Amino acid sequence: MSHKRIPKRKAAIAVGGVAALGAAAFLIPMANASQDDASGTTAAAPKTLKATGASDLAAQLQQLLGQAFAGSYYDSGKQQLVVNVVNGDNNVIVQAKKAGAVVRQVANSSKALKTAARTLKAKATIPGTAWAVDPKTNKVVVTADSTVTGAKWDKLQSTVQSLGSNMATLKKTSGSFKTFVSGGDAIFSQVQNGDVRCSLGFNVTASDGSPAFLTAGHCGVAAKDWSDTQGGQPIATVDQAQFPGNGDFSLVKYNDATTQAPSEVNVGNGQTVAIKQAEDATVGTTVFRMGSTTGLHDGQVTGLDATVNFQSETDPNGVDTVNGLIQTNVCAEAGDSGGSLFTQDGGAVGLTSGGSGDCTAGGETFFQPVTTALQATGATLGDGGAAGAGAGASADPSATAADPSASAGDQAGGNQIGGTADPSATAGDQSGAGDASGTGTGTGDQSGTGAQSGSNAQSGANDQSGAAANESGSGTHQSR
Repeated sequence: MSHKRIPKRKAAIAVGGVAALGAAAFLIPMANASQDDASGTTAAAPKTLKATGASDLAAQLQQLLGQAFAGSYYDSGKQQLVVNVVNGDNNVIVQAKKAGAVVRQVANSSKALKTAARTLKAKATIPGTAWAVDPKTNKVVVTADSTVTGAKWDKLQSTVQSLGSNMATLKKTSGSFKTFVSGGDAIFSQVQNGDVRCSLGFNVTASDGSPAFLTAGHCGVAAKDWSDTQGGQPIATVDQAQFPGNGDFSLVKYNDATTQAPSEVNVGNGQTVAIKQAEDATVGTTVFRMGSTTGLHDGQVTGLDATVNFQSETDPNGVDTVNGLIQTNVCAEAGDSGGSLFTQDGGAVGLTSGGSGDCTAGGETFFQPVTTALQATGATLGDGGAAGAGAGASADPSATAADPSASAGDQAGGNQIGGTADPSATAGDQSGAGDASGTGTGTGDQSGTGAQSGSNAQSGANDQSGAAANESGSGTHQSR
């Protein structure tokens, strides 16, 4: 990375990574529709909502409906919140409609769906599997990666079938579920078996007021001291880490208490997006992920409270189960671990955990909810450090989408310390971004050899000219 770090004044690791394919949708403004009924005469009509408004309304209606609430999702096409109700009191349903939601009667209650998930946990905790509730189908969707074959597949299939076709469905995905830790953009650590490299998620303020950041838990478990350059002196130390189990998050404190830690995401080419608040994910909403291996990509939230069974990286016969994750169809690859998942309006949603597939073939990617990580660590979202943010203006979401001919510039760390984002600038260099020729070989290699033939080799990974992620020797793999 090539941060311009000013000791005892400004530190900084840019939040996220370099802009790449998938940026076009990010800079298209969403309809600025009112969340209120302008006429005041059709209170029962569904409201037109932005994603943030839909998330807030869903939380309110979950309390209102109580046990009748069976999940919700955001219809991005109509910009409406759809709420599932089972055996609901008619008066309560009327109130939900008056609040502005589309109310849909379904067969499976939240309690029944959670019971099905517990059955899967008890009988089918198999490496390479995952499950989450899909409110659109009102079922538990079980996913198996390419490693689930033979007797393992038979066991999983029979367990799903025992739940009934109206309760659960089973699907296959290419690739294998793994944590995306072996290439990345922002932070580095040296361990006995080689280098560990992950991405920073969001800068925060720790409970004691010191500047810190959130990243993936499996990164914090793998290494304690982190640098903003490969082989450089540590600038931050892991304070808390959770992986596996109930989450995949780490709180890492900057060693210099005067470090300025701006609450922003670098989206490339001199633009940053101010992170204003933490948000719960809502199924159906569009989200954006930053990571240096593949840059900026967008997609939709497809499931909540997902359980993922990763093959253990320390025990060949073990499984690392993580609960409570967000499931999406946003692509990711090795090196994106810990990176930021956020909304167009500046809401911090998640930290990249792992998944299957890549940014050529697609696949599922899972994220640690930011709200849960903040609650568990006691940290607060926002600028850390004695002097506050010190950051420039936020990128204008109405600016032009990615320009394929534009130069990404040096995006290693973004050099965004105190910089001013240019609203007219393009999102990033799309030439060669995420090209599999530089990223696919060796992805997930846990040998710890540090071979440059692996993921994020600098001849390819982000910008084929080497400009987008000018990191000497940054394709090293994690071994743990």
